[in-house]
Amino acid sequence: MTIHLPQGPYEPRTTPLDLAPGGSPLASRTVFSAAHVVADPYADISPDSPAAVDWDATLAFRRHLWSHGLGVAEAMDTAQRGMGLDWAGAAELIRRSAAEAKSVGGRIACGVGTDQLTGPATLAEVRAAYEEQLALVEESGAQAILMASRALAAAAKGPEDYLETYAHLLRQASEPVVLHWLGPMFDPALDGYWGSSDLDTATGTFLKVIAEHPDKVDGIKISLLDAEREIDVRRRLPGGVRCYTGDDFNYPELIAGDDQGFSHALLGIFDPLGPLAAHAVRVLDTGDTQGFRDLLDPTVELSRHLFQAPTRFYKTGVVFLAWLAGHQDHFTMVGGLQSARSLPHLAKAYELADRLGLFPDPELAESRMRALLAVNGGTR
Repeated sequence: MTIHLPQGPYEPRTTPLDLAPGGSPLASRTVFSAAHVVADPYADISPDSPAAVDWDATLAFRRHLWSHGLGVAEAMDTAQRGMGLDWAGAAELIRRSAAEAKSVGGRIACGVGTDQLTGPATLAEVRAAYEEQLALVEESGAQAILMASRALAAAAKGPEDYLETYAHLLRQASEPVVLHWLGPMFDPALDGYWGSSDLDTATGTFLKVIAEHPDKVDGIKISLLDAEREIDVRRRLPGGVRCYTGDDFNYPELIAGDDQGFSHALLGIFDPLGPLAAHAVRVLDTGDTQGFRDLLDPTVELSRHLFQAPTRFYKTGVVFLAWLAGHQDHFTMVGGLQSARSLPHLAKAYELADRLGLFPDPELAESRMRALLAVNGGTR
């Protein structure tokens, strides 16, 4: 039956893709999905209150990702870190998810930042904040992802402050970590990270950190939405240091790679695309690069839609699709962020996801889309 969306009439699919859990372990690429948190819709709180998380639903979603063979990147930007989820909430999320990963044999890596700092901080205070979070992640048994820090961006006077801070942290780390470079399109407070707004200069500093501590860097995650820069950095990495793409605009080509290498993946878009992404990587594992591209290339339109400017609000579309897919019973977000995208934006996300066959129950997704239209007066 036709559904009348803001962009026009649409005939929903009646059958989903066949993407059952299970299958062989992913072999040719290491793939993490940066997973969202599920809010408690019955919590009587305001948008600026500490996050109220529905822990059962949040952990169930992580089990869903693990069941398809994906790793979980925990307490990252997708989990509204710094946009509704404070350090206390992130710390509990890390502990709970790491314990859950251990119980099911799932792979997990967790974000280490400085978001317990609430005001201007010195470089020493930034280092101490990083150390506190690094200790918690390592105690949980998860791999550490050293995230870009708003506090460091504000305190650093130039590249040397970044070099000294990261050198200190890498010496502290007991196991190799992933370094994360998050661009200002995801967080405007990170403009000029690595000591310069000139990306060539910043890239030089970033690579110097890695070159000086290759034994403590498992890999890097670049989230700049710039495929050419990622490929350039990837080709300049020391042997044994991986590149995890964080490019939600160009991930199929970056993961597929070229004759000089490829990227692994740590992506927010692999939250809604998890089962399809895992299936595509298994096809790639057989050496069928074109088959991999045939599966993932059509998803880029949806990803670019979700991650359109202001990019930092992509999380709203991710949670919306999880609700439509039946992974949670509501479309309520930490900090009230469900209001961050317009009804036309969400309706287009529904259409693009449905065309791809991403919803396990297309009838449920259609019913929930109709309900959202109705409650927003969009039934004309």
